Amino acid sequence: MTAAGEDVTNQLDFDSVATAALAASISLGTLNRADKDAALMLIADALVSRTTEIVAANAVDIARARDNGTSPALIDRLTLTQERIAAIAQATRDVAALPDPVGEVIRGYTLPNGLAVRQLRVPMGVIGMIYEARPNVTVDAAVLALKSGNAALLRGSSSAFNSNTVLVNVMQSALAASLVPPAAISLVPGTSHDSVKELLTARGLVDVIIPRGGADLIQSVIENATVPVIETGVGNCHIYIDADADVPTAVAITLNAKVQRPSVCNAAETLLVHAAIADDFLLVALPALVDAGVTLHADAALQAHSGAAEFAENGNIVAATDADWAAEYYSLDLAVGIVDSIDEAISHIRTWSTGHTEVIVSDSERAINQFTAEVDSAAIMVNASSRFTDGAEFGFGAEIGISTQKLHARGPMGLSELTTTKFVVTGDGHVRS
Repeated sequence: MTAAGEDVTNQLDFDSVATAALAASISLGTLNRADKDAALMLIADALVSRTTEIVAANAVDIARARDNGTSPALIDRLTLTQERIAAIAQATRDVAALPDPVGEVIRGYTLPNGLAVRQLRVPMGVIGMIYEARPNVTVDAAVLALKSGNAALLRGSSSAFNSNTVLVNVMQSALAASLVPPAAISLVPGTSHDSVKELLTARGLVDVIIPRGGADLIQSVIENATVPVIETGVGNCHIYIDADADVPTAVAITLNAKVQRPSVCNAAETLLVHAAIADDFLLVALPALVDAGVTLHADAALQAHSGAAEFAENGNIVAATDADWAAEYYSLDLAVGIVDSIDEAISHIRTWSTGHTEVIVSDSERAINQFTAEVDSAAIMVNASSRFTDGAEFGFGAEIGISTQKLHARGPMGLSELTTTKFVVTGDGHVRS
């Protein structure tokens, strides 16, 4: 078959899958919580019972990734084990236990003319997910969409194609025994860039696209989509150590935010230290960070600091460039600068931040108030690690991603953020004069 023929076949396949997902979303939107929860429990049970099949498919993806020279960190993200599948199944049961947002009355009132107005949460319809080599997202996105009354149209990376294919098959088979149409969870056919383009431009079939991955993926989706997009995830997160910070607290927060899990979007990437506390803070923080394996990308002020010399000699401190201030490292690297004021710190953050999470460590109410008022990001942490920007940590139970935009949803996106609203207005023969 010619390349052109393949494109036509893929387009026909996509239209068929997307049309079925749209029909499924209409049916799913009418189901009650008990029906949706029953379907989720069937999915959880099926994931456990078919673990051997899932692990075998995943092994094919892992072997190919190793042959292609994929880094150990990315292979770890790709890997599914019996324990990880059990955790995914439990997370599915946890979603079933969450309140159903659909039908919630956002506001309701009666007008002077007697019209009763209610604003209700309703499903969006069909949610398209585009994500990188993390097959657990296939299940996470599907079950969160289902619980909120939406169909999920999933496009994972080609590196996880076998894993994603079997996971969707498992979930669709489980749905066949429920009131939820199996097409409510579907995989975009094909692995080419054309299949991504089809999803991004499927206005009328897909209601919203949510990308989940690195900066390049998200930017590509934003630039090429004609379907509305909710931006997620890019996390150049900052920590500002104020002049009035408690040093032990500041060191503990810095280490946790950078070291606890450096490969995620809510890990800290830049540390800004007020000059008035730099001597005391750096005396403790520098050796602690270096002992944890962190490479510090330092501005001129830090490079000139007396406490930095020995670490620079050992290669643990290197000169920072503009690329470092913009970087989301996903590694044990940290850009570090010394600032003369909170105003300078806020200016730096507003210049380089991706709008994800920023941290202030301070005992000064005035400094805290200024920081929270003037820093414009989805989450501001006061004397707490950036690692808490997470749906589960916020008490949502689960999340589909961290939104860094300002429209509709911002910050961790739980079930409520996967809904929109409609107004239902009830009259008694009312006509407008």
